[in-house]
Amino acid sequence: MGTEQISPRYRDIDAWAPGEVLDAMIEGQLAAVAAVRAASPQIEAATLAMVERLRKGGRIVYAGAGTSGRIAVQDGAELPPTFDWPRDRLVLLMAGGEPALLRSVENAEDDKVAGAATITDHKIGPNDTVIGIAASGSTPYTIAVIEAARKVGALTVGIANNPGAALASAAEHGIILDTGPEAIAGSTRMKAGTAQKIALNLISSLAMIRLGRVYEGLMVDVVAMNEKLRRRSENMLRRLTGAADDAIRSALSEANGNVKLARVLLAGLDRAAAEALLTKHEGHLRPALAEILGG
Repeated sequence: MGTEQISPRYRDIDAWAPGEVLDAMIEGQLAAVAAVRAASPQIEAATLAMVERLRKGGRIVYAGAGTSGRIAVQDGAELPPTFDWPRDRLVLLMAGGEPALLRSVENAEDDKVAGAATITDHKIGPNDTVIGIAASGSTPYTIAVIEAARKVGALTVGIANNPGAALASAAEHGIILDTGPEAIAGSTRMKAGTAQKIALNLISSLAMIRLGRVYEGLMVDVVAMNEKLRRRSENMLRRLTGAADDAIRSALSEANGNVKLARVLLAGLDRAAAEALLTKHEGHLRPALAEILGG
């Protein structure tokens, strides 16, 4: 059953007791997790293919319309502060542009010409990965983005919630999150949206782990833009090294807040040598430390 279909089970939901309504909607959220679990092999394959492009300097491109587009933008917007992902290697394509993030833009999701044009406008190429997301899998704007991206050699990933979705077929890597009909028919911000957000969390987080931006379960590439994150950076180094607070703050200062660089400085290297070591290991802290500390 598709995301737009009406489920007989929920026909009288407006007459149910509040607790019953909540139970039904919570059950839907659990179903969203199950749908993502079933698509895990496809998610893994798409992510590993993306990582290979990113290692060549490619960009991550998110594309969508309406609720799906907003979910995609949310995931992408978190990458720079969480993993210090370069903003010039992130492209967020939303049908209707920025105004559509806060309100509906009439007919934007049907604009195939605008979708295809964004690929040219942003000079998308073979090293880039374009992730298109649409609950129905039939959104013209998003399909046009994926088709145009594929023509220029970009890696394409299509995420949809309906089996047989055109978006998944248009992409090199199609991912179906089969969540079925919603408790409120057609309201795909519910379990379909949850499944989409989970899938994007998995894709982006696995990619960042594979690219060396996570070490011992810590966000070692986090950008300390406020006091909370500065404390987090200090706590990470305290956990990783056991060094004194003064030494940690000094290392972070010398490293301009970069936790990975500070960690190598605390191992005894000067800044130039520490930077060279991290460059040699493509930013991966584990093999860098293994080279100088052993183990």
